[in-house]
Amino acid sequence: MAKAISYNLRYLLLLSLISAMGGLLFGYDWVVIGGAKPFYEEYFHLTTPFQIGWAMSNALVGCLIGAALSGFVTDKFGRKKVLIAAGFLFTISALGTALADSFNIFVIARIIGGVGIGMASNVSPMYIAEIAPTRYRGRLVSLNQLTIVIGILAAQITNWLIAQPVPEGAGSVEILNSWNGQMGWRWMFGAEVVPAVAFFVLAFVVPESPRWLIKMRQLNPARQTLTKIGGAVHAEEELQNIERSLDEERGQAGLKELLSPDIRPLLLLGIGLAIFQQWCGINVIFNYAEEIFTNAGYSVDDMFFNIVITGTVNLIFTLVAMLTVDKWGRRKLMLLGSGGLFVIYIFVAFFYYYQMQGIHLLALVVSAIGVYAMSLAPVTWVIIAELFPNRIRGAAVSASVFALWLACLSLTYLYPLISEMLGGGAQGTALTFGLFAIICLVGFVMIRRKLPETGGKSLEELESFLMKNG
Repeated sequence: MAKAISYNLRYLLLLSLISAMGGLLFGYDWVVIGGAKPFYEEYFHLTTPFQIGWAMSNALVGCLIGAALSGFVTDKFGRKKVLIAAGFLFTISALGTALADSFNIFVIARIIGGVGIGMASNVSPMYIAEIAPTRYRGRLVSLNQLTIVIGILAAQITNWLIAQPVPEGAGSVEILNSWNGQMGWRWMFGAEVVPAVAFFVLAFVVPESPRWLIKMRQLNPARQTLTKIGGAVHAEEELQNIERSLDEERGQAGLKELLSPDIRPLLLLGIGLAIFQQWCGINVIFNYAEEIFTNAGYSVDDMFFNIVITGTVNLIFTLVAMLTVDKWGRRKLMLLGSGGLFVIYIFVAFFYYYQMQGIHLLALVVSAIGVYAMSLAPVTWVIIAELFPNRIRGAAVSASVFALWLACLSLTYLYPLISEMLGGGAQGTALTFGLFAIICLVGFVMIRRKLPETGGKSLEELESFLMKNG
C-alpha cells in the first residue's frame, strides 16, 4: 500500500527548507564569530583567556536557555510558533551584535541569538521528522544539517570577502585602527539580518506539525496537511497510526515520564550521542580556526582562505550524507564517522607535536571535516529527531539538545584554557587533538554497543520496536 502512495515532494521540500532555515541561521551565527574574532577582540580590548573564552561561548548560554525552554514550549504551543519565535530572535541578535558599542551589549545580543539557536536546533529537525514519510525522512531531516553547513559556508565566505587584507606582522593597535577593527566585524554579524528576516516571515507559511495537532485532538487541520503531503489514503493511515501510538499513554510528559524505565535508556543514548557530536573535536576547528591554522604555519589572510576550503568540503560531504543516510543506515555512518576521526586525529596530533607544518596538516583537517560532515554532523540530528515516542518527543529532544549545547558551551569556553594547560601553541594543539582521538574511540564503542538502526521504519513503528528492544 505504501508504495502506491504518490507524495507531494515539492510541498514536502518547501516545508522542510523553510523549517531548515533555522539551521542556516544556526550555522551562520555559530561560525561568523570565528572570522570576526581577531577584530572584535581588539575593539573590546579582550586579552585574558577568560574574556576570550566568554566572548566565544556566551551565545551558547543562550542555546542552553533556548533548548531548555523549547521542549515545554513546543509541546504546549506547537512547532510552528517556536519557528516564528526563533526567526524573530535571530533578527534582533544580528542587529544588536552589529551595532554593539560595548562588550556588554555585544554579549546580550549574542545570548539572544543563542536562545534562537537553541530553539531552532530543537524544533527544525523535529518538525521535518514529523511531516516526512518514512522513505524520505533521513534525507529530509538531513536538510537541516545541509542548511547548517550552508550557513557555515556563507559565514566563512562573508568573513573572507568583508575582511580587508591584514599586513604581515600587524600589531594590536594597527588592527584596532583598521577598517576591519572598526567596521568590518560589524558587517560580518549584520549580514545575518537578511536571512533572519526571511526565516521569520516564511515561518508563518508552514502548517503546524500533524503529529502535534493530533496530540492536541485537532484532527481536521492535521488531516488537511497529511492529505496535501500524500493524499487521502496516506492521511487516514497516518491518522490511525499516530492516534494508536498516542492512545497508549495520554497526558502530559513530565520529568517522571522521561526517567521511566522504558524511556531512560533512549534518553541516555540521545544525550550521549549529542555530547559526543560536540566533543568529537570538529567545533574547535570551526570556532578556533585562527589558532588552528596559525599553529599550522598559516598567516591570518591564509587562514580566511583555508576556512572557506573547509566550509566547501563540509558542504560537499553533507550532500554525500543526504544520499547515503537512507541507503546505508544511521548506525553504519555513525561508526564510520567516529572511527575515521579517531584515525585522523592521531595523525593530526603527531604532526602538530613535532611541528611538521604545511599542507599535509590542512589536508588532514579537511579530511576530518569531510568525515564528520557525512556522518556525526547530520546523522546525530536525524537520530535525535526520530528516537523518542510521540508523546514525549518534544521534552526528550529538548533534553538531548540541552545536553548538546551544554557540551558545546563547555568545550568552546574551556578550549583556550585546556590548550594553555597542555603547553599552548603547537604542542597544546597536538595534545588537545590526542584527547579528541580518545573521545572518538569511546564514542565508537558506545555506538557499536548501544545504537540500533533507526532507518526504514515509520516513527510509530520505530517507537514500537525501541520499546520492545530497549
